Amino acid sequence: MTTSFFVGANSGEGFQNLFPEMVDLEDTYDFMILKGGAGVGKNTFMREIGRTMEAAGAEVEYLWCSGDPGSLDGVVFPQLRCAIADGTAPHVIEPRYPAAVDRYVDLGRFYDLTAAKADAEAVKEHTRTYKAAYARAYHCLKAARQVEEDAVAAARATFDEARALRRMDGIIQREMHGKGGKQGKTRRRFLGGITYQGYIWRYDSVDALCETVYEFADSWELAGACLTKLHVAAVEKGWDTIVCYAPEQPERIEHLLVPDLSLAFVTSRPGMEYGKKPHRRIRLDAMTASDGKAQQRFRTRMTHVLRQEAVEALKEAKENHDKLEAVYNPYVDFDGVRTLAALEAGRLLSWFNA
Repeated sequence: MTTSFFVGANSGEGFQNLFPEMVDLEDTYDFMILKGGAGVGKNTFMREIGRTMEAAGAEVEYLWCSGDPGSLDGVVFPQLRCAIADGTAPHVIEPRYPAAVDRYVDLGRFYDLTAAKADAEAVKEHTRTYKAAYARAYHCLKAARQVEEDAVAAARATFDEARALRRMDGIIQREMHGKGGKQGKTRRRFLGGITYQGYIWRYDSVDALCETVYEFADSWELAGACLTKLHVAAVEKGWDTIVCYAPEQPERIEHLLVPDLSLAFVTSRPGMEYGKKPHRRIRLDAMTASDGKAQQRFRTRMTHVLRQEAVEALKEAKENHDKLEAVYNPYVDFDGVRTLAALEAGRLLSWFNA
């Protein structure tokens, strides 16, 4: 089985980073931390190993890049307790237990240093330009979030949270029988977020892991307390969970998966629609008063306009990062990258088949 999530997200507060929680190093056998700059083949390296492990029948979790959702930031192999991550900025990772658990893999060795230095000015120009575009994107996202927070506060003021939480009691009793033993473990992820392609949400991973899906119809961020209650209940009853947080507010849960129960709770709103028929739909929007709709529509339009400006800036960042990689690509020994990936994949396979 393969699944797809994110451990980074773009937001009004800048880059949101769950990389430190990508794996539990206390329960990890091997964690490769890739070092090397733009265009050096980190994505190629991870894809090669991911494909090899898929072909061998291993479970593979792909972690995609918030800047370019067609490129990888990491790969996790849960059965092996192994993983690979891009350990460069803006999500720098350093080993905690060098060699014993986590280790550097230096892909910078595959640069032709002399040739790369000849193009130093182009490298500097494209680096400055793509970073400036990210700064503009984050400014737009911050402005959008400020408008959105006013709309959310207005909706929450009339939300019957007690009624919603009572609904959760019934769901817990019906769906979450106790497993017993120790508490469940939690993986923290993002299900998606805003990218240069607009919003992308990997509901396909929800469907791959869970047959029973509860959908919260929630335009105003009302589901957080309900999902927190469900998460606490699942963990206390011994079930492992995947908790997907809101990119704009990483302490607030937006989606909850309990794979061993084949059970999921997802949030749907404009721009984040589940798009399929759920097992149950819980209409949280109906638990708020309908006053001030015109003002809410205005705030929604303003938020949308500002986020579209952010998307345009993210597109510019992507274009310039592509130009930066195009400068480097002729000076990278990709055969060497693939050979190293094959060697590391062989190492993983020896553990998988042991």
